[in-house]
Amino acid sequence: MGEIGRLLLFFGAAVAVVGLLLMAGSRLSFIGRLPGDILIRKGNFTFYFPLATSLLLSALLTLLLWILRK
Repeated sequence: MGEIGRLLLFFGAAVAVVGLLLMAGSRLSFIGRLPGDILIRKGNFTFYFPLATSLLLSALLTLLLWILRK
């Protein structure tokens, strides 16, 4: 039972952090507009792939999980 409680606390904290990031989205305007994010506009077609943003978030989450496991 203790393991389930710890897992629920982790998911709750993760949801809280995501909520705070969404609330502070206007102040974090660089997220999604990093050099390396791919944006193609042709006529009425727009393709957006946040490559650099995805890599940055992946590295940050990997670091966070590595720290939490220690």
